[in-house]
Amino acid sequence: MAEADRLLQLQQAAEFYLMQIVEIHTFVGIASFNSKGEIRAQLHQVNNDEDRKLLISYLPATASADAETSVCAGLKKGFEVVEKLNGKAFGSVMILVTSGDDERTADCLPTVLSSGSTIHTIALGSSAVKNLEEVSRLTGGLKFFVPDNPSSSSMIDAFSRISSGTGDIFQQHIQLESTGENVKAQHQLKSTVTVDSSVGNDTTFLVTWQTSGPPEIVLYDPSGRKYHTDDFITNLAFRTARLWIPGTAKPGLWTYTLNNTHHSLQALKVTVTSRTSCSAVPPAAVEAFVEGDSTRFPHPMMIYAIVRKGFYPILNATVTATIEPETADPVTLELFDDGAGNKGCNIQMNAPSKSVGRSEKEQKWGFSRVSSGGAFSVLGVPAGPQPDVFPPCKIIDLEAVKVEEEVTLSWTAPGDDFDQGQAISNKLEKLLKNHLTSHLNFLIAANSYEIRISKSLQNIQDDFNSAILVNTSKLNPQQAGTKEIFTFSPELFTTGPEQQPNGEIQKSHRIYVAMRAIDRNSLKSAVSNIAQASLLIPPNSAPVLARDDLILKGVLTAVGFIGVICLTIVVTHCTLNRKKRADKKKNETKLL
Repeated sequence: MAEADRLLQLQQAAEFYLMQIVEIHTFVGIASFNSKGEIRAQLHQVNNDEDRKLLISYLPATASADAETSVCAGLKKGFEVVEKLNGKAFGSVMILVTSGDDERTADCLPTVLSSGSTIHTIALGSSAVKNLEEVSRLTGGLKFFVPDNPSSSSMIDAFSRISSGTGDIFQQHIQLESTGENVKAQHQLKSTVTVDSSVGNDTTFLVTWQTSGPPEIVLYDPSGRKYHTDDFITNLAFRTARLWIPGTAKPGLWTYTLNNTHHSLQALKVTVTSRTSCSAVPPAAVEAFVEGDSTRFPHPMMIYAIVRKGFYPILNATVTATIEPETADPVTLELFDDGAGNKGCNIQMNAPSKSVGRSEKEQKWGFSRVSSGGAFSVLGVPAGPQPDVFPPCKIIDLEAVKVEEEVTLSWTAPGDDFDQGQAISNKLEKLLKNHLTSHLNFLIAANSYEIRISKSLQNIQDDFNSAILVNTSKLNPQQAGTKEIFTFSPELFTTGPEQQPNGEIQKSHRIYVAMRAIDRNSLKSAVSNIAQASLLIPPNSAPVLARDDLILKGVLTAVGFIGVICLTIVVTHCTLNRKKRADKKKNETKLL
């Protein structure tokens, strides 16, 4: 990508950040650098839209012709800007964006670390500074990577993730939509975005493009009101069009259409942001992040998302992660909240345990949120075709239910590689091999399941391989993420006592079940959680007293016990009375 195109992406994202993300009363300054640093704008407090527009006018207008890059020179000017406010940089926040390479970045790391400033870094393109992320890591900042892809919205998403100001969720803008697409001439980009009832204030639609003129824009609100290109505020220099919805935007589905009226393909992008509609009710929010800065092949990288409303989680939300490699096409993965994304898989959804109730309208429309999770590196990836080194994901939601004489198992299907891929039978695999060659690895997933049972929990925990193997020849694995169901009869496996490792004989009326998935290359997942099922007690066993019988016998015993006490009291009372009467007569005789 040419430097001019990279600069255009930066201009569009910086304008978006200054107009939408920066909170009121925040101080903002601007510095640029190539081989030398330059202060473009001293710290200026944002109090209204005019202040925002003034800062936008200081953004770089042309790409530098200087091939040399000095990150340290840029940081030095940034520190000069923030130190003019109160004499120090401690507590300040910087956003460092660069597309150049600089091997001397490490020279200023001690100064950066001692400054007390938080520095977020955005590497633009594959030639950006290799150790740029070290700056953000040492200062507690976020790190982002923007690929050389005109249709990528990663730059705007990165700026949207970086909060500015107090950090108050009620004051921050929330990103509802972020999409981009290379649209052919005379074709269109059409989609919908949900504005739920928890947001709606200061709702803004931002459209960006590549060519000199804007696309034809058509936007409908949920009531059918139509907005056209002329309703948008257009910046031809930065090739952006922005529409601000006054008041509170109507909740529901908003439909937008971008028509590419030009004679060539161009990248069209849409970003939608909004703020909470009520200061007393927190909006639904999503936070995405990765496990670490880097990993080494074949170890997977964990991707997390926390979806919540205030302190309470939102369960069963559909969450997708888009990973944009340095050169290849983006990869979209679904993050599961149903057991398939447990530790050991390459994706995971993380949320606390309570759920949040939603109104009927919210359930009908749902909600939409976008969050950038940062950047990570995968080291040591071999060139050419890659061997299958990833086993299926561990199953963690195995359940067992006794139905008459059979046991029914249910679990979430893993994939061939962790939780990705579709499971197929051996017959289908042979059919695919006869007709397909290039995409076979993508289609094939977990090839079989190994299910074992035992009457001893300790046995199956300590030595899974020695437990009794269940015949699963009729079980065909399903697509990753779907619910698997398998029924078998445990009668053949549970007659008679089971020998324990210590030589003792144990009688049990309960079985324990565990399993693992096996892919077509015989790579096995970790053993699943252990499920249990209670069996019927044999007829010759001692009968178990029913609850009503126990209650009745307890009542009779209690009544009998009370009766004995009463009888004892009566007998004692009568004896004492007789003794008193005898003594009285004796005394009377003596008196006479």
